[in-house]
Amino acid sequence: MRCDIQGGGDTDWDYRWYKNSQLFSPFNTKPEYRISPVYRSNSDSYTCEGVKGNKFSKTSEAVKLTVSDQPQPVLSISPQWLNPGDLVTLSCGVKELSTDWRFSWYRTVPYRAGLPSLSDKSYSLQPLSDNVTSEDSYTLIPAGATPTGGYVCRAGRGDPVYDTLYSQPPFLWSGDLQPSVSLTVNPNRTQHFRWTSLSLSCELKGNSTGWRLKRYTETAWQSQCPSTWRSITESTCTITSLNTWSSGVFWCESGSGEYSNAVNITVNDGYVILESPVHPVTEGDSVTLTCTFRYQEKNPKLKTDFYKDGLLIKNETTGEMTIPTVSKSDEGFYKCKSGQGESPESWVTVRGEKTFMITSLLPFYYLCKNM
Repeated sequence: MRCDIQGGGDTDWDYRWYKNSQLFSPFNTKPEYRISPVYRSNSDSYTCEGVKGNKFSKTSEAVKLTVSDQPQPVLSISPQWLNPGDLVTLSCGVKELSTDWRFSWYRTVPYRAGLPSLSDKSYSLQPLSDNVTSEDSYTLIPAGATPTGGYVCRAGRGDPVYDTLYSQPPFLWSGDLQPSVSLTVNPNRTQHFRWTSLSLSCELKGNSTGWRLKRYTETAWQSQCPSTWRSITESTCTITSLNTWSSGVFWCESGSGEYSNAVNITVNDGYVILESPVHPVTEGDSVTLTCTFRYQEKNPKLKTDFYKDGLLIKNETTGEMTIPTVSKSDEGFYKCKSGQGESPESWVTVRGEKTFMITSLLPFYYLCKNM
Protein backbone atom coordinates (compact mmCIF):
# COMPACT_ATOMS: atom_id res chain seq x y z
CA MET A 1 0.00 0.00 0.00
CA ARG A 2 1.32 3.46 -0.87
CA CYS A 3 0.55 6.76 0.86
CA ASP A 4 0.82 9.76 -1.54
CA ILE A 5 0.59 13.30 -0.12
CA GLN A 6 -0.69 15.63 -2.81
CA GLY A 7 1.22 18.91 -3.00
CA GLY A 8 3.36 17.98 -0.03
CA GLY A 9 6.52 16.86 -1.80
CA ASP A 10 8.14 13.49 -1.33
CA THR A 11 10.78 14.27 1.32
CA ASP A 12 10.92 14.72 5.08
CA TRP A 13 7.55 13.09 5.66
CA ASP A 14 6.92 10.25 8.06
CA TYR A 15 3.88 8.06 7.57
CA ARG A 16 1.32 6.63 9.94
CA TRP A 17 -0.86 3.65 9.09
CA TYR A 18 -4.25 2.84 10.57
CA LYS A 19 -6.23 -0.38 10.51
CA ASN A 20 -9.96 0.11 11.15
CA SER A 21 -9.10 3.61 12.50
CA GLN A 22 -6.64 2.14 15.01
CA LEU A 23 -3.00 3.27 14.70
CA PHE A 24 -0.76 0.26 14.20
CA SER A 25 2.36 1.66 12.47
CA PRO A 26 3.26 5.15 13.81
CA PHE A 27 6.77 5.74 12.40
CA ASN A 28 7.53 4.94 8.74
CA THR A 29 9.98 6.97 6.69
CA LYS A 30 8.89 5.35 3.43
CA PRO A 31 5.48 5.94 1.84
CA GLU A 32 4.89 2.24 1.21
CA TYR A 33 3.67 -0.40 3.63
CA ARG A 34 4.08 -4.04 2.65
CA ILE A 35 2.33 -7.11 4.12
CA SER A 36 3.99 -10.36 3.06
CA PRO A 37 2.59 -12.93 3.30
CA VAL A 38 -1.01 -11.88 3.82
CA TYR A 39 -3.44 -13.76 6.05
CA ARG A 40 -7.18 -13.53 6.54
CA SER A 41 -6.54 -11.58 9.76
CA ASN A 42 -5.10 -8.76 7.59
CA SER A 43 -8.54 -8.12 6.09
CA ASP A 44 -9.83 -4.70 7.14
CA SER A 45 -10.03 -1.00 6.19
CA TYR A 46 -6.69 0.83 5.96
CA THR A 47 -5.91 4.57 6.03
CA CYS A 48 -2.70 6.60 6.22
CA GLU A 49 -1.52 10.13 7.01
CA GLY A 50 1.73 12.06 6.73
CA VAL A 51 3.64 13.75 9.56
CA LYS A 52 6.35 16.42 9.10
CA GLY A 53 7.42 17.84 12.44
CA ASN A 54 4.25 19.31 13.92
CA LYS A 55 2.49 19.29 10.58
CA PHE A 56 -0.10 16.60 9.77
CA SER A 57 -1.65 15.85 6.43
CA LYS A 58 -5.29 14.92 6.05
CA THR A 59 -6.15 11.27 6.62
CA SER A 60 -6.52 9.34 3.39
CA GLU A 61 -9.71 7.72 2.24
CA ALA A 62 -10.08 4.15 3.49
CA VAL A 63 -9.03 1.25 1.32
CA LYS A 64 -10.73 -2.09 1.98
CA LEU A 65 -8.40 -5.10 1.92
CA THR A 66 -10.03 -8.52 1.65
CA VAL A 67 -7.92 -11.65 2.00
CA SER A 68 -9.66 -14.89 1.07
CA ASP A 69 -8.60 -18.46 1.71
CA GLN A 70 -6.14 -20.01 -0.70
CA PRO A 71 -8.47 -21.50 -3.32
CA GLN A 72 -8.74 -25.24 -3.83
CA PRO A 73 -9.60 -26.40 -7.34
CA VAL A 74 -12.01 -29.25 -8.01
CA LEU A 75 -10.88 -32.03 -10.34
CA SER A 76 -13.45 -34.10 -12.23
CA ILE A 77 -12.82 -37.20 -14.33
CA SER A 78 -14.84 -38.43 -17.32
CA PRO A 79 -15.39 -41.31 -17.63
CA GLN A 80 -14.60 -42.31 -14.04
CA TRP A 81 -15.12 -46.01 -14.78
CA LEU A 82 -12.85 -46.92 -17.66
CA ASN A 83 -13.64 -48.99 -20.72
CA PRO A 84 -10.62 -50.42 -22.57
CA GLY A 85 -9.49 -47.93 -25.23
CA ASP A 86 -11.34 -44.97 -23.71
CA LEU A 87 -9.84 -41.50 -23.68
CA VAL A 88 -10.09 -39.94 -20.23
CA THR A 89 -10.61 -36.20 -19.66
CA LEU A 90 -9.42 -34.51 -16.46
CA SER A 91 -11.07 -31.10 -15.82
CA CYS A 92 -9.76 -28.64 -13.23
CA GLY A 93 -12.16 -25.96 -11.98
CA VAL A 94 -11.20 -22.86 -9.95
CA LYS A 95 -14.00 -20.73 -8.46
CA GLU A 96 -12.02 -17.49 -8.62
CA LEU A 97 -12.70 -15.79 -11.96
CA SER A 98 -9.52 -15.34 -13.97
CA THR A 99 -8.26 -16.06 -17.46
CA ASP A 100 -4.58 -16.43 -16.67
CA TRP A 101 -4.47 -19.64 -14.62
CA ARG A 102 -2.02 -22.34 -15.68
CA PHE A 103 -2.71 -25.91 -14.59
CA SER A 104 -0.46 -28.68 -13.27
CA TRP A 105 -1.48 -32.35 -13.39
CA TYR A 106 -0.44 -35.26 -11.15
CA ARG A 107 -1.09 -38.94 -10.49
CA THR A 108 -1.06 -40.35 -6.96
CA VAL A 109 1.72 -42.77 -5.99
CA PRO A 110 2.70 -44.26 -2.61
CA TYR A 111 4.29 -41.67 -0.31
CA ARG A 112 7.88 -40.83 -1.24
CA ALA A 113 10.07 -38.20 0.38
CA GLY A 114 11.08 -35.51 -2.10
CA LEU A 115 7.84 -35.57 -4.11
CA PRO A 116 4.95 -33.17 -3.48
CA SER A 117 2.41 -34.90 -1.24
CA LEU A 118 -1.13 -34.59 -0.01
CA SER A 119 -1.48 -32.88 3.36
CA ASP A 120 -1.97 -36.17 5.24
CA LYS A 121 0.95 -37.80 3.34
CA SER A 122 -1.32 -40.69 2.34
CA TYR A 123 -0.03 -40.29 -1.23
CA SER A 124 2.71 -38.46 -3.08
CA LEU A 125 2.09 -36.77 -6.43
CA GLN A 126 3.90 -37.80 -9.60
CA PRO A 127 3.72 -35.12 -12.33
CA LEU A 128 2.21 -36.27 -15.61
CA SER A 129 4.42 -35.99 -18.69
CA ASP A 130 2.80 -32.79 -20.02
CA ASN A 131 2.52 -31.36 -16.54
CA VAL A 132 1.72 -27.65 -17.07
CA THR A 133 -0.99 -26.50 -19.50
CA SER A 134 -2.85 -23.29 -20.17
CA GLU A 135 -6.07 -25.27 -20.66
CA ASP A 136 -8.19 -26.37 -17.71
CA SER A 137 -8.58 -29.89 -19.12
CA TYR A 138 -6.11 -32.68 -19.76
CA THR A 139 -6.63 -35.79 -21.89
CA LEU A 140 -5.21 -39.13 -20.79
CA ILE A 141 -4.53 -41.56 -23.61
CA PRO A 142 -4.22 -44.93 -21.88
CA ALA A 143 -1.56 -47.22 -23.31
CA GLY A 144 -0.50 -50.54 -21.83
CA ALA A 145 -1.53 -50.94 -18.20
CA THR A 146 -4.75 -49.24 -17.17
CA PRO A 147 -4.25 -45.79 -15.56
CA THR A 148 -6.29 -46.76 -12.49
CA GLY A 149 -5.46 -44.48 -9.57
CA GLY A 150 -6.00 -41.04 -8.12
CA TYR A 151 -5.42 -37.79 -10.04
CA VAL A 152 -4.77 -34.27 -8.75
CA CYS A 153 -4.55 -30.79 -10.27
CA ARG A 154 -3.33 -27.40 -9.11
CA ALA A 155 -3.60 -23.96 -10.69
CA GLY A 156 -1.12 -21.07 -10.59
CA ARG A 157 -0.85 -17.56 -11.99
CA GLY A 158 1.36 -14.47 -11.89
CA ASP A 159 5.12 -13.92 -11.56
CA PRO A 160 6.20 -15.00 -9.04
CA VAL A 161 3.65 -17.79 -9.34
CA TYR A 162 0.77 -17.85 -6.87
CA ASP A 163 -0.47 -21.46 -6.55
CA THR A 164 -3.80 -22.78 -5.36
CA LEU A 165 -4.02 -25.75 -3.02
CA TYR A 166 -3.96 -29.22 -4.57
CA SER A 167 -7.36 -30.60 -5.52
CA GLN A 168 -8.83 -33.57 -3.71
CA PRO A 169 -7.85 -36.71 -5.68
CA PRO A 170 -10.83 -38.39 -7.35
CA PHE A 171 -10.03 -41.91 -8.54
CA LEU A 172 -10.20 -43.37 -12.01
CA TRP A 173 -11.09 -47.07 -11.96
CA SER A 174 -11.18 -49.99 -14.30
CA GLY A 175 -13.22 -53.12 -13.65
CA ASP A 176 -10.89 -55.19 -15.84
CA LEU A 177 -8.63 -57.69 -14.13
CA GLN A 178 -4.88 -57.11 -14.18
CA PRO A 179 -2.44 -60.03 -14.36
CA SER A 180 -0.65 -59.38 -11.05
CA VAL A 181 -3.62 -59.13 -8.70
CA SER A 182 -7.41 -59.05 -8.64
CA LEU A 183 -9.96 -58.19 -5.99
CA THR A 184 -12.22 -61.11 -5.08
CA VAL A 185 -15.54 -60.76 -3.28
CA ASN A 186 -17.32 -63.47 -1.27
CA PRO A 187 -20.31 -63.78 -1.69
CA ASN A 188 -19.58 -63.05 -5.35
CA ARG A 189 -22.02 -60.18 -6.01
CA THR A 190 -22.10 -56.37 -5.87
CA GLN A 191 -25.30 -55.98 -3.81
CA HIS A 192 -25.55 -57.32 -0.25
CA PHE A 193 -28.08 -57.28 2.56
CA ARG A 194 -27.48 -55.32 5.75
CA TRP A 195 -26.27 -57.41 8.73
CA THR A 196 -24.83 -60.15 6.47
CA SER A 197 -21.09 -60.89 6.20
CA LEU A 198 -18.71 -60.10 3.37
CA SER A 199 -15.08 -60.94 2.64
CA LEU A 200 -12.87 -58.98 0.25
CA SER A 201 -9.34 -60.05 -0.57
CA CYS A 202 -6.50 -59.30 -2.96
CA GLU A 203 -5.81 -62.43 -4.98
CA LEU A 204 -2.11 -62.38 -5.78
CA LYS A 205 -0.55 -63.97 -8.83
CA GLY A 206 3.13 -64.73 -9.30
CA ASN A 207 5.48 -63.14 -6.77
CA SER A 208 3.44 -59.99 -6.09
CA THR A 209 3.61 -58.85 -2.46
CA GLY A 210 2.65 -55.89 -0.33
CA TRP A 211 -0.92 -55.45 -1.53
CA ARG A 212 -3.45 -53.67 0.69
CA LEU A 213 -7.20 -53.35 0.42
CA LYS A 214 -8.47 -49.77 -0.03
CA ARG A 215 -11.93 -48.22 0.06
CA TYR A 216 -13.58 -45.07 -1.36
CA THR A 217 -16.84 -43.84 0.18
CA GLU A 218 -18.99 -40.73 -0.03
CA THR A 219 -17.35 -39.21 3.05
CA ALA A 220 -13.78 -40.51 2.73
CA TRP A 221 -11.99 -40.76 -0.60
CA GLN A 222 -9.66 -43.49 0.59
CA SER A 223 -9.08 -45.63 3.66
CA GLN A 224 -7.65 -48.98 4.64
CA CYS A 225 -9.58 -51.84 6.17
CA PRO A 226 -11.34 -50.13 9.12
CA SER A 227 -10.23 -51.22 12.59
CA THR A 228 -13.84 -51.97 13.47
CA TRP A 229 -13.82 -54.75 10.87
CA ARG A 230 -12.05 -58.04 11.42
CA SER A 231 -8.96 -57.94 9.21
CA ILE A 232 -7.31 -61.30 8.52
CA THR A 233 -4.33 -59.71 6.75
CA GLU A 234 -3.58 -56.34 5.20
CA SER A 235 -4.85 -57.70 1.87
CA THR A 236 -8.08 -59.23 3.23
CA CYS A 237 -11.04 -57.71 5.05
CA THR A 238 -13.90 -59.68 6.53
CA ILE A 239 -16.95 -57.66 7.49
CA THR A 240 -18.95 -59.72 9.94
CA SER A 241 -21.99 -57.43 9.97
CA LEU A 242 -22.58 -55.15 7.00
CA ASN A 243 -24.19 -51.74 7.38
CA THR A 244 -25.28 -49.22 4.77
CA TRP A 245 -22.14 -47.14 5.40
CA SER A 246 -20.09 -50.19 4.34
CA SER A 247 -21.04 -49.34 0.74
CA GLY A 248 -18.22 -48.03 -1.39
CA VAL A 249 -15.67 -48.78 -4.06
CA PHE A 250 -12.97 -51.29 -3.12
CA TRP A 251 -9.66 -52.02 -4.80
CA CYS A 252 -6.20 -53.43 -4.05
CA GLU A 253 -3.09 -51.26 -4.09
CA SER A 254 0.59 -52.17 -3.85
CA GLY A 255 3.44 -50.28 -2.23
CA SER A 256 4.95 -49.69 -5.67
CA GLY A 257 1.83 -47.97 -7.01
CA GLU A 258 0.05 -50.79 -8.85
CA TYR A 259 -3.72 -51.10 -8.70
CA SER A 260 -6.14 -54.00 -9.12
CA ASN A 261 -9.59 -53.91 -10.64
CA ALA A 262 -12.18 -52.06 -8.56
CA VAL A 263 -15.57 -53.28 -7.34
CA ASN A 264 -18.66 -51.27 -6.33
CA ILE A 265 -20.33 -52.68 -3.22
CA THR A 266 -23.87 -51.64 -2.25
CA VAL A 267 -25.42 -52.63 1.09
CA ASN A 268 -29.24 -52.56 0.99
CA ASP A 269 -31.38 -52.09 4.08
CA GLY A 270 -34.44 -53.43 2.26
CA TYR A 271 -35.68 -56.92 1.47
CA VAL A 272 -34.61 -57.37 -2.15
CA ILE A 273 -31.27 -57.27 -3.99
CA LEU A 274 -30.27 -57.99 -7.58
CA GLU A 275 -27.45 -60.52 -7.85
CA SER A 276 -25.01 -59.85 -10.67
CA PRO A 277 -21.41 -60.84 -11.49
CA VAL A 278 -18.64 -58.88 -9.77
CA HIS A 279 -16.07 -59.25 -12.57
CA PRO A 280 -16.48 -58.65 -16.32
CA VAL A 281 -18.32 -61.21 -18.43
CA THR A 282 -17.26 -61.83 -22.02
CA GLU A 283 -19.57 -60.42 -24.68
CA GLY A 284 -21.66 -63.21 -26.16
CA ASP A 285 -21.90 -65.21 -22.93
CA SER A 286 -25.17 -66.11 -21.28
CA VAL A 287 -25.71 -63.98 -18.16
CA THR A 288 -28.32 -64.55 -15.48
CA LEU A 289 -29.61 -61.85 -13.15
CA THR A 290 -31.19 -63.14 -9.94
CA CYS A 291 -33.66 -61.38 -7.68
CA THR A 292 -32.84 -62.49 -4.13
CA PHE A 293 -35.06 -61.91 -1.10
CA ARG A 294 -33.91 -61.44 2.48
CA TYR A 295 -36.07 -64.32 3.63
CA GLN A 296 -35.57 -66.49 0.54
CA GLU A 297 -36.41 -69.74 2.35
CA LYS A 298 -39.95 -68.51 3.01
CA ASN A 299 -40.53 -67.35 -0.58
CA PRO A 300 -38.23 -69.46 -2.78
CA LYS A 301 -39.96 -68.58 -6.07
CA LEU A 302 -41.80 -65.30 -6.21
CA LYS A 303 -43.18 -63.69 -9.32
CA THR A 304 -40.64 -61.05 -10.26
CA ASP A 305 -40.65 -58.10 -12.64
CA PHE A 306 -37.35 -57.06 -14.22
CA TYR A 307 -36.76 -53.50 -15.39
CA LYS A 308 -34.22 -51.90 -17.70
CA ASP A 309 -33.82 -48.11 -17.56
CA GLY A 310 -37.08 -47.90 -15.59
CA LEU A 311 -39.14 -49.86 -18.15
CA LEU A 312 -40.63 -53.30 -17.50
CA ILE A 313 -38.93 -55.80 -19.81
CA LYS A 314 -39.79 -59.22 -18.37
CA ASN A 315 -42.00 -61.10 -15.90
CA GLU A 316 -40.53 -64.25 -14.36
CA THR A 317 -41.92 -66.77 -11.91
CA THR A 318 -38.49 -68.13 -10.98
CA GLY A 319 -36.91 -64.88 -9.77
CA GLU A 320 -34.27 -65.07 -12.53
CA MET A 321 -33.80 -63.41 -15.90
CA THR A 322 -31.30 -64.70 -18.43
CA ILE A 323 -29.65 -62.69 -21.21
CA PRO A 324 -28.65 -65.48 -23.63
CA THR A 325 -26.11 -63.42 -25.59
CA VAL A 326 -24.92 -60.15 -24.12
CA SER A 327 -24.55 -57.32 -26.64
CA LYS A 328 -24.11 -53.55 -26.65
CA SER A 329 -27.88 -53.04 -26.73
CA ASP A 330 -28.11 -54.66 -23.27
CA GLU A 331 -26.39 -51.71 -21.59
CA GLY A 332 -28.50 -49.91 -19.01
CA PHE A 333 -29.77 -49.83 -15.44
CA TYR A 334 -31.39 -53.04 -14.21
CA LYS A 335 -33.51 -53.74 -11.15
CA CYS A 336 -36.07 -56.28 -9.99
CA LYS A 337 -39.34 -55.89 -8.15
CA SER A 338 -41.75 -58.25 -6.40
CA GLY A 339 -44.27 -58.26 -3.59
CA GLN A 340 -41.33 -58.28 -1.16
CA GLY A 341 -39.99 -54.97 -2.42
CA GLU A 342 -37.64 -53.47 -5.00
CA SER A 343 -33.88 -53.87 -5.43
CA PRO A 344 -31.40 -51.06 -6.06
CA GLU A 345 -30.43 -50.56 -9.70
CA SER A 346 -27.30 -52.05 -11.22
CA TRP A 347 -25.58 -50.66 -14.27
CA VAL A 348 -24.85 -53.16 -17.05
CA THR A 349 -21.88 -52.16 -19.21
CA VAL A 350 -20.92 -54.01 -22.36
CA ARG A 351 -17.20 -53.48 -22.77
CA GLY A 352 -15.68 -52.28 -26.03
CA GLU A 353 -13.26 -55.20 -26.01
CA LYS A 354 -16.11 -57.67 -25.79
CA THR A 355 -16.41 -57.68 -22.03
CA PHE A 356 -19.42 -57.12 -19.84
CA MET A 357 -19.67 -55.68 -16.36
CA ILE A 358 -22.37 -54.79 -13.86
CA THR A 359 -21.74 -52.18 -11.19
CA SER A 360 -24.13 -50.97 -8.54
CA LEU A 361 -25.78 -47.57 -8.77
CA LEU A 362 -25.34 -46.21 -5.25
CA PRO A 363 -21.52 -45.86 -5.12
CA PHE A 364 -21.58 -44.71 -8.75
CA TYR A 365 -23.88 -41.89 -7.63
CA TYR A 366 -21.53 -41.10 -4.74
CA LEU A 367 -18.58 -40.79 -7.11
CA CYS A 368 -20.30 -38.64 -9.70
CA LYS A 369 -22.45 -36.30 -7.56
CA ASN A 370 -19.59 -33.79 -6.97
CA MET A 371 -18.19 -33.86 -10.49
